[in-house]
Amino acid sequence: MFVNRSNELQTLEQEYKKNSFRFTVLYGRRRVGKTTLLKKYIGKKPAIYFLVTLESEKIILKRFQSIVADFFEDDFLRDIELSDIQQLFSYIAAKKPQKKLVIIIDEFQYLTKINKATPSQFQYIVDEILRNTNIHLILCGSIISMMYEQTLSYNSPLYGRRTSAIKLEALKFEYLHHFFKNKTQNELIELYAVLYGVPKYLEMFDDADNIFDAIRKNILSNNSYLYDEPRYILQNEVNEPITYFTILETIASGEHKLGHIASKLGKNVQNITSFISKLIELDIIYKDVPITEKNPQKSKKGLYFIKDNFFRFWFLYVLSNKSQLEIGNSAYVLKKIKENFNGYVAKTYEDLAIEYTLKNNNLLKCGRWWSKSDEIDLVGISEEYMVVGECKYSNKKVGVDILQALKEKAKKIELALPIKKYLLFSKSGFTQDLVKMADLDETIVLVERLM
Repeated sequence: MFVNRSNELQTLEQEYKKNSFRFTVLYGRRRVGKTTLLKKYIGKKPAIYFLVTLESEKIILKRFQSIVADFFEDDFLRDIELSDIQQLFSYIAAKKPQKKLVIIIDEFQYLTKINKATPSQFQYIVDEILRNTNIHLILCGSIISMMYEQTLSYNSPLYGRRTSAIKLEALKFEYLHHFFKNKTQNELIELYAVLYGVPKYLEMFDDADNIFDAIRKNILSNNSYLYDEPRYILQNEVNEPITYFTILETIASGEHKLGHIASKLGKNVQNITSFISKLIELDIIYKDVPITEKNPQKSKKGLYFIKDNFFRFWFLYVLSNKSQLEIGNSAYVLKKIKENFNGYVAKTYEDLAIEYTLKNNNLLKCGRWWSKSDEIDLVGISEEYMVVGECKYSNKKVGVDILQALKEKAKKIELALPIKKYLLFSKSGFTQDLVKMADLDETIVLVERLM
């Protein structure tokens, strides 16, 4: 299913319209929809698509050569021996296509795993062979660190040569209803909390009536597609997966301070900072600081959270219960998930409430706030005022007591700005007393719909 991606598609189409050589780097995590985007872009355009697999360089070149021969209907090309990929691109360039030709090399990073000289080879291909052609070359890959290192970093021979670069992210929550036409908002929030916005994962839950049955079938079963997915992703990205796994499991279990994470690992903070930096670079975790901090980068109040909801779910419930799952006792793990599912989803609900507040108010920034003794789920800041908010993802209606507690905590925010609105977000609605109060006071805003 092709959902949204309008900005990325527009970038590719703009490249296609230019009557000159274009070079795009497209990268993003596995299953995020890169190939689907490329197929949508190709449409009926003249295109050569080649998927690299981990085989010998000679076999890869022969397969690519065969695809090019099929495209140009050239049996002679199919039978000759080529010494390297540069010769094949020289053949393509010599054809001088009048209508722009799209050439896609998917999973490009595997070429450099096989031959470290590949980026230098493609530097020559771009600079000397394709420079004056009407070709759109797209290098696509799913191992983020390798793609960045090989194509975008300052040390890469290809640095500065691309005409566009697209990092394809997971879909935003607002697009989930395209996958699940009949789901309620709360059901969509729960799906997003488990699967994030990864299209392939969402498609797997498409026919599920009950999220827990879908979790058991698609994640907890040791024969299922998603059972070891984060392990495969991390093992491709990092050299010491055990340390990374332990850090992520520690964060997922509720430890967010750097010192506490290091302590759980039996290490000094200095010994894990490089691992933390790598996980941030891979977009798996992020550092959060109180929204009121003037220098966030230097703040010592930073807490670390897992950004990817599926990783958070997997490290909290799957990895920590592998011994039970390996013997087929998924019922035990599913029981643990059900016991505190609202509590697990609450973090995602807060994230979505922050996005909603930022989108629907004239704010400079919005995020969490905390001190040594208090925390507020969201604080939005403009040049002239603040908004503050509390989020409750529970089966209980939110009442006046929650509003009063929010007002008391908000007094402790050390900003010389008036509070314009008190926002209350609730999964299960609001008490009649609070609704009546909000009807008479425009500073109180009750939010049930995030979409």
